[in-house]
Amino acid sequence: MENTKPRKSSWKDFFRLGEVGTYFFRKRDASRPANVNLRMMHGVNKFSIVVFIIAVFYLVLKRIL
Repeated sequence: MENTKPRKSSWKDFFRLGEVGTYFFRKRDASRPANVNLRMMHGVNKFSIVVFIIAVFYLVLKRIL
């Protein structure tokens, strides 16, 4: 039987963007519908993710300093 111990996470794994990065930097897919409501929804989602990241950095810096 193989050794199937779970791999220990590192800081690099913790800060990896993964799906969030591909959400911001992906190419347009021609097969997807180009609806105004859908575009607005994705725009609001991107804005909220950016505001959340800025707020987390602010809280970390406030705690450190």
